[in-house]
Amino acid sequence: MFFHPMDFLILIAFGLSMWASFRVRGTFNRWSEVRAMSGMTGYEAARRMLDHNGLHDIPIEPTPGALTDHYDPIHKVVRLSEPVYYESSISAISVACHEVGHAIQHKVHYPMLVARHKIFPVVNFASGVAPFLLIAGFLMSISNLILLGIIFFSVAVLFQVITLPVEFNASNRAKQLMVTEGFISGDESRGVSKVLNAAALTYVAAALVSLLQLLKFIMIFSGSRSNE
Repeated sequence: MFFHPMDFLILIAFGLSMWASFRVRGTFNRWSEVRAMSGMTGYEAARRMLDHNGLHDIPIEPTPGALTDHYDPIHKVVRLSEPVYYESSISAISVACHEVGHAIQHKVHYPMLVARHKIFPVVNFASGVAPFLLIAGFLMSISNLILLGIIFFSVAVLFQVITLPVEFNASNRAKQLMVTEGFISGDESRGVSKVLNAAALTYVAAALVSLLQLLKFIMIFSGSRSNE
C-alpha cells in the first residue's frame, strides 16, 4: 500500500497541484496591479451582473482573507474577499464575476451544480471515513474493508470530477457577461482568461491527484484478490 509504482505519478500530480496553487496566487497578484478601464470594483461588477440576471435579492458580503471568494448556495449570498470586494483591478472583477456565475448556475439549476449539491452530504461522510477503512483494510488484509474504503473514496473523487465542469461553466458565464456588459474591454479579456484559467488549473490538478490515488487503491486491491 505504501510503496507502489503509481506513487511516482501521484508525486508528479501533487507537484503540479502545488505549482498550480502558486500560479493562481501569482497570476492574481499580477493582474491585481492592472486597473480595469471601467473603473468598477469587484463588488460593483458582481452587483450589476446579479441584477442583470434578475438576482436582485442576493447580497454581496466582504469576507476576510485572500482568495476566500465563494458563493454560498445555502444562504444565497456571494462572499468576496476584501481585495476583490473593494478594488477595481482585472483580478477583482474576474473573480467577482466568476462567483456570480455560480449564483446564476443555482438559479437556472445547472445540472452539474445540482448533482454536486445532492452528493455533498454523502461526500462529507465518505471522505472522512474512507482513509480509516483503507488503512485498516490494508493493514489487516481484510478485502471487504478495502473495497468499502475504495467505494467511499470514489464518491469523494466523483465530487471533485463534477466540480470541474461547474467551475469552467461559471468562468465561461462570467467572461461572456463581462464583455457584453462592458465591465472589461476586449483587450482586457486576456487578463481575465489568465486569472480564471489559473484558478481552474488548481481544480484540475486536485482531481488528477485523487483519480491517481483511487487507481492505485484499485490496482492494489485487484492484485491482492488475484493472489488469494
